[in-house]
Amino acid sequence: MELSAYFRFVAALLFVLGIIGVFALLARRFVPGARNINRRGVKRRLSVVEVIPVDTKRRLVLLKRDDTEHLVMLGPTGDTVIERNIGTHFTDLISTDDLNGLEDAVPNADITNTADDAVETNDRKSPA
Repeated sequence: MELSAYFRFVAALLFVLGIIGVFALLARRFVPGARNINRRGVKRRLSVVEVIPVDTKRRLVLLKRDDTEHLVMLGPTGDTVIERNIGTHFTDLISTDDLNGLEDAVPNADITNTADDAVETNDRKSPA
């Protein structure tokens, strides 16, 4: 083979890679949602924490919005919310007027500091 055949091969390769790059730039510009994927250094309000397949057609997805997590079952027949407000305290879910009414209704009850009064137990076995 002559040296000019190698130059043609390299030129054709660079031409094809250039076309792929142009298509990628056009896709980022005109495809909805493609621009916001994987922005580094930006704190996002919504994220997917974990995805676990249950079987071939269903999967559990743990979504995080602000400081609250939601467990959702995704499947072909529909989506089901398994648990909501994971990580949200009880006092964050009700207004302060409702909280004051509960304290008046139940004497000697401290419902604002229930998380601080939790007792730690070591029921789990340590890994061997």
